Amino acid sequence: MSGPMSSSRGRLAAAGAALVVVGGAAGFGLAHLGPARSSPPLAAPPAGGGHRVLYWYDPMVPAQHFDKPGKSPMGMDMVPRYAESGGSTGEDTGVRITPAAEQNLGVRLATVQRGDVAPTVDAVGVIDFDLRDVAIVQARSAGFVQRVYARAPGDVVRAGAPIVDLLIPAWGGAQAEFLAVKRTGDLALIAAARERLRLLGMPEAMIAAVERSGRARGVVTISTPIGGAIQTLGVRAGMTVGAGATLAQISGLSTVWLNAAVPEIQAGLVRVGQAARVDVAAFPGQTFGGRVTAILPTAQADSRTLTARVELPNRGDRLRPGMFATAHLGGQSEPALLVPSEAVIQTGKRAIVMVAQAGGRYQPVDVEVGRQAGNETQILAGLAEGQKVVASGQFLLDSEATLAGIQARPLDTGPGR
Repeated sequence: MSGPMSSSRGRLAAAGAALVVVGGAAGFGLAHLGPARSSPPLAAPPAGGGHRVLYWYDPMVPAQHFDKPGKSPMGMDMVPRYAESGGSTGEDTGVRITPAAEQNLGVRLATVQRGDVAPTVDAVGVIDFDLRDVAIVQARSAGFVQRVYARAPGDVVRAGAPIVDLLIPAWGGAQAEFLAVKRTGDLALIAAARERLRLLGMPEAMIAAVERSGRARGVVTISTPIGGAIQTLGVRAGMTVGAGATLAQISGLSTVWLNAAVPEIQAGLVRVGQAARVDVAAFPGQTFGGRVTAILPTAQADSRTLTARVELPNRGDRLRPGMFATAHLGGQSEPALLVPSEAVIQTGKRAIVMVAQAGGRYQPVDVEVGRQAGNETQILAGLAEGQKVVASGQFLLDSEATLAGIQARPLDTGPGR
């Protein structure tokens, strides 16, 4: 019985040994076949050789650069950026596109050139009366209102228009005395009587009329000394007025003021004496010329604006207080480096321009911008005269450069610095 059992055990041992040998051989074969079937490492250059890896980056975050292959912080496999792809630090940098792609993107170039920039401040405002051209009509002596002419506040009158007739008893008695003294022929007394009429407030024209006619005139017509709009009229027929009482107030219309609101950030571009072109909404297509006569010392806290007072000649009384208008205040011209405003990409804290290079490459460049004049922007740093910049299609090129991980050239290395 031991014989058959020993024989069976021997066969089982031999089979187990054979399985071990087969398993080992299989493991050895898998260990050698695995690397042979896997893809080449990411660090390996593409076919053809001679390509230098500049850095490794995550396609999802191309702005992050790494010096070794592997997994990015986001868990993505990093890919290499080779020297011929536009990541070198020499002149041949930037994103490269084919002529066909340029045509499809509508790329249009402009030349950086020098010119004169004269910044313009556009300020809106409301036309007002010229408060320096105001006449106050007063009674020079106490009297009674005999007649008020057909006037009302808001009426526009000419210079010399009658306002009111006043009966002044004191003037009538003084005129009678003057005429009596004049008949005596005493020049000294006549001169003293005439001076008394002046001291009573009688106008020279009225004294001369009394002297010519030889009759006393106790009623005097008060007229407006200037033409303009009646602001106040405080008399009615039958009233008693005292010496110095205000009868009317007249605001002239020969000149008007435009109180224009200048943004606080542009206040440094406005100065007294500066010429102004004014567009009035009531007269489209017409421009009125004026001059800045004052910049009020107080800023408006709610709108953060300063008030520039523009004085305008008002020929024909066409400009009326209360009209809306826009003042165009031209600044002093100065030489500057200019590019089309559409070529500048504003990103909030930075301004970027796409510069065209040889071989169909485009490099984003940080620039420092200054004033704007019309459709041109002043470049303070970052560019040089004669360079070509992208004026159309630059946003797509900038997006392509961002995806490719190409950094904008900083200001301190720019040729215009």
